[in-house]
Amino acid sequence: MKQHKKALAVWLISVLVLLAAALLTGSPGRTESVQEAMRDAVLHSVNRISLFGLKTVNPGMISAFLVTAALLIAAVLIRVLVIPRFRYVPGKFQLVLEEAVGLFDRMAQGGSPHRCRFLGAYIFAAGAYIFVGTLFELLGLQAVTVHGHPITLPAPLSDVNAAIALGTLSYLVILSGGIAGSGIKGVGKTLKEFSLPISMSFRLFGALLSGLLVTELVYYYISLSFVLPVVVGVLFTLLHALIQTYVLTMLVSMYYGEVSEPGAPKKAKAAHAAQT
Repeated sequence: MKQHKKALAVWLISVLVLLAAALLTGSPGRTESVQEAMRDAVLHSVNRISLFGLKTVNPGMISAFLVTAALLIAAVLIRVLVIPRFRYVPGKFQLVLEEAVGLFDRMAQGGSPHRCRFLGAYIFAAGAYIFVGTLFELLGLQAVTVHGHPITLPAPLSDVNAAIALGTLSYLVILSGGIAGSGIKGVGKTLKEFSLPISMSFRLFGALLSGLLVTELVYYYISLSFVLPVVVGVLFTLLHALIQTYVLTMLVSMYYGEVSEPGAPKKAKAAHAAQT
């Protein structure tokens, strides 16, 4: 107990010393104001990256390529090296993998019990992309802009274009469920929710961008750039990764189940009408 108290006291003293040093040294000169830094985090009008010398793109696109490549490589390695070695009594990694797959399968079955195989696969892929893509910014990978300035690669979905693409894709998946379940009538059911892709897209974008802007603001001022960014960055990132993964997959499951629910047979409807 005494050792824990000593360690805590040493840690607090170290934090106070670092904060005092930061306040005494002041902030170095900045080439851009905090308003310009935060505006560029949204619009990406200045800090753009060259894509193989062909064109300049937003940093979020580079992040999206890296996250997609990492997930595809991980999927291939797991399928080739891990799944063939599954045992009846699962190990730690097998247990984690089975729980993750089972979580999305149960979510798909709860939202669409009549048509859940494709839905389970999609929400697992979308959830993995959101979760891993959000945690990607914790790596702090650096890139160089076309102007020669270093920049930390953000989460892919903090770019509005990526958020709109995922929201639209999810809406098309819901539309496919309506067509598979009810034919042309399913299209009508899905089109009633015309605001769904907009709401899903901007919910993702707004939530992830808010974390990016808060972290950017904390890092901008040197008096706040010791210890605090670690706490703020990790907490915001983990919170957004979990919440946004759950929200989007739950919404897709729920709406997919509603539009793909097969109509009752005509005979059953007639019998019910006769009874009433």
